[in-house]
Amino acid sequence: MAMLNIGNPKIIGIAFLIGIIPSLLWLWFWLREDRKNPEPKGLLAMVFFLGMASVLLVLPVQKVVQGFSLPHGWELVAWAGVEELIKFLMVLFIVSNTSQADEPTDWPIYLITVALGFAALENTLFLIKPISLGQTAVGLLTGHLRFLGSTLLHTVSSGVIGVSMGLSFFMDGRRKFLYTIVGIILAIGLHSAFNFFIMKNGGADFLKVFSFLWVGAIIIFLLFEKLRRMDLNNN
Repeated sequence: MAMLNIGNPKIIGIAFLIGIIPSLLWLWFWLREDRKNPEPKGLLAMVFFLGMASVLLVLPVQKVVQGFSLPHGWELVAWAGVEELIKFLMVLFIVSNTSQADEPTDWPIYLITVALGFAALENTLFLIKPISLGQTAVGLLTGHLRFLGSTLLHTVSSGVIGVSMGLSFFMDGRRKFLYTIVGIILAIGLHSAFNFFIMKNGGADFLKVFSFLWVGAIIIFLLFEKLRRMDLNNN
């Protein structure tokens, strides 16, 4: 059995570089959509790195969940719920203490940013092992480009919550709360479904699920355009 050089800084650096590229490309795309009234770069950077830190919080919590020996389907829901809630709470914690969430488009931008930070570190951890074995190409292809699917999944699921909060931006507190709860439930359901179908049949349904995620991404984009019009109408 070959010795894994997981502690090798070079391997970690390569894994991080490959893992973060999809996240940065997606982040560039969404920030470009919001370029007319951009959020503070420092705050966005903080949210992105908090997304990365969220992975370190999620892993031990998911271990605890695993210890409850839940039925497989419910365990997937619990794991997805932990990820979505921690990402959401990270944004809520940092952004609610500022005055920088003053437009409907702000919430999806922050939620997508934290999700991309999360995906960047998750991708990095996924790639360390194959790279340490000298199987970089295999690492990119195993699981049918699983790590690219994961990046898109986090973008869409957190985007659902952000859009829900954006749509209720000008509503009263009760409806804002309801929209947020519905967004979280939808995000957890989407995330759980992705995990289920990726694990089913050894990931044979990946292309179907990946296509479904792209449809979700298009819907998020169209709803973001609606939020942008809400911004303009309010100014």
